[in-house]
Amino acid sequence: MSLAAATRSETTKQFSTAMWWVLAIVLAGYVGFTAAALGFVFAAAATGSLPGDAPPLPEDGLAGLLYSTATAVGYVFPLLIGTLMVTAEFRHKTLTPTFLATPRRGRVLWAKLFAGVVLGVLYGVIGIAAAVGPSVGFLAGYGIDTMLASIDTWAQFGRMLLAYVLWVLIGIGVGALVRNQVGAIVGVLVFTQFIEPIARLAATFIEQIGDYTQYLPGAASDALVGSSIFAMSMQGGSVDQLEWWVGGLVLAGYAVVFLVLGYLTSWRRDVS
Repeated sequence: MSLAAATRSETTKQFSTAMWWVLAIVLAGYVGFTAAALGFVFAAAATGSLPGDAPPLPEDGLAGLLYSTATAVGYVFPLLIGTLMVTAEFRHKTLTPTFLATPRRGRVLWAKLFAGVVLGVLYGVIGIAAAVGPSVGFLAGYGIDTMLASIDTWAQFGRMLLAYVLWVLIGIGVGALVRNQVGAIVGVLVFTQFIEPIARLAATFIEQIGDYTQYLPGAASDALVGSSIFAMSMQGGSVDQLEWWVGGLVLAGYAVVFLVLGYLTSWRRDVS
């Protein structure tokens, strides 16, 4: 089977199950709710509408910060769908007929990568729309510039799409490396929701740690996007952020490392 045919087959396979749209719905709801909650609080704080004597937030960069919730809190979803693209085949033993139809396993992996790019772009559009919609509503409601006419905002959207694609590719690499679906999903959630956030928080107090945590995948993703709720929460600490293009290269490097390791080890082993 040619690469084009394998890619079409792989794409059809991914969209023929409920997995992709269930995660897409959860992504839209989670990001949309987070963006709405933060949009209300931040827009009100920026205009001094909140009760209390807290100093108002600066309006400069507020729009981009709210839009970045699509990646800051939503990146785990493309990572999960990428992981499930591979581990589901090991779990349900559908990889054997796939390898019989396409004996060149490298070609199968390439087909999954191309299908993953499609899913990454789709999830990116959903995540960005879910973040921008409520954010624009609250910003406009409080008379704050939405910055949608700025080319910098659209460049940020483009980098967010790229981040989503790279997270899917990382997920495919993780799935190829860790065959067990439960183990892979638990590992992804533990690292993204506990280990890295704790490490990055600790880096705000210990400068030496910050020299390393800026190269963690989540931090690299935030750097690529150029704005992040998580980075804002650590302002005043000792953590530097990478340039956006360096963050992109670091995130792409994670994808390459996981994919190569997965291909050289687990992907080439016998399957039942």
